[in-house]
Amino acid sequence: MKIETVEKLLDLKARKQQVALVTDLASGAQDLFTETHHAPALNLSPAAAEQVALAIREDRNAEIALDGRKCFVQVHNPPPRLIIIGAVHISQALAPMAAIAGYAVTVVDPRRTFATEDRFPGVTLSGAWPDEAMEKLAPDVRTAVVTLTHDPKLDDPALTAALRSPAFYIGALGSKKTHGARLGRLTRAGFTEADLARIHGPAGLDIGAKSPAEIAVSVLAQLTAARRNRQSQRPPG
Repeated sequence: MKIETVEKLLDLKARKQQVALVTDLASGAQDLFTETHHAPALNLSPAAAEQVALAIREDRNAEIALDGRKCFVQVHNPPPRLIIIGAVHISQALAPMAAIAGYAVTVVDPRRTFATEDRFPGVTLSGAWPDEAMEKLAPDVRTAVVTLTHDPKLDDPALTAALRSPAFYIGALGSKKTHGARLGRLTRAGFTEADLARIHGPAGLDIGAKSPAEIAVSVLAQLTAARRNRQSQRPPG
């Protein structure tokens, strides 16, 4: 690999950009592929470029035939992120589960007695109010946001920021009544029905979960389905 390619790859990774190194296995020619830089040295057709883009979206290294050439696509994506609003019991189960699944997890809660190292060992904690934390964290297309506090003062600002972002998953815990009231507040704040349809509420697949750990499993399963572009099942009524 050329030194300039290495330097550019390291720079893109430092800036948490999605990127793939594409290598023509016959000629040895290489180039980097990003959202705006479609490996021009390899002169990829639009169809080939879409194949590389799909591998990036799926976090999948692969040997692919691109325009009749055998190429290897090596993906260098930043880890997906999970922002959890509320340092509650479900969060204590969800954070380590998500970390095992490869997510960079941040738990946001300004209530210092909840967001402690003892309760969340090894987890990144933010003691900022959710609106401030979300502005700093800047959710992107590789970010999931889950609100778990049931407190509108904490959940609503986070949901507002998430809805204004390209986050791939937005989940909010709460009963049907709680979620209905939540949607009413967000509607009054100016969000459309299409906007609000992005919120999975109550969060999690309908697996009959009862305990905090079981609810965490259902939420992680649902956001995984959303990330992998699979239709996720909403809880009934």
